[in-house]
Amino acid sequence: MSFEELPIVSYLLKVVDILVVWYVIYKLIMMIRGTKAIQLLKGIFLIILIRFVSNYLGLTTLQWLMDQAIIWGFLAIIIIFQPELRRALEQLGRGRLFARSTVNEDEERLRMVEAIVKATEYMAKRRIGALISVERETGMGDYVETGIMLNAHVSPELLINIFIPNTPLHDGAVIIQKNQIAAAACYLPLSESPFISKELGTRHRAALGISEVTDSVTVVVSEETGAVSVTKNGELYRNLTIDEFRELLTGELAPAAKTAASSRWQWRGKKHG
Repeated sequence: MSFEELPIVSYLLKVVDILVVWYVIYKLIMMIRGTKAIQLLKGIFLIILIRFVSNYLGLTTLQWLMDQAIIWGFLAIIIIFQPELRRALEQLGRGRLFARSTVNEDEERLRMVEAIVKATEYMAKRRIGALISVERETGMGDYVETGIMLNAHVSPELLINIFIPNTPLHDGAVIIQKNQIAAAACYLPLSESPFISKELGTRHRAALGISEVTDSVTVVVSEETGAVSVTKNGELYRNLTIDEFRELLTGELAPAAKTAASSRWQWRGKKHG
């Protein structure tokens, strides 16, 4: 009896096989989340469902049409989504497809947070209205497409210049993806909650609206009062001081870096008495 034929080993190999397949599927879903590809995936599932239903009910013509859609649909997918497939293969070649967050990435997110804080502090003092939404797990690709693509490094100066009144990009939201400014002048969905205070304007409603449909963290600077607010998970945190704002933003967007920094501070405190 070979090693693979042992009952326990055979069982473990099957479990590992299933776990690997599910992990690959999960990573692929994470890659296409928030893009047009996710809508395509829903369409594919619908076609397959119609195919099984038509086969069960004996609807031969509909079944033939669904078969043709499945056969030629995969070829069309390869042609239409050639850039996305090429990007995925490039990431796989670089070993980034299954990579997790690294120390450098955490530090980059901490620098991004500090850039947002500095820009927000500047705009709040001068009552420059701003709306900045930072993507987390839930993709925001559909909302990015409503604005002007930038793909720029996050810096306080650029954020401030975007929201200067009467400039082409100031009206709308800035969306940050993967530590970069993906787009500006984006349209976000307005919240329809009846519990929102009447004194809050369109920016606050948009910030609450995007927090209700995604897990993003959104920053609002009031043009009337200069007050700083943050929305996440359908909740609004109003009139934050800069220190409170920095603490909240760091805890939400760079918790690992914050923990590491706190650990270093505690170690230094113990070392120096």
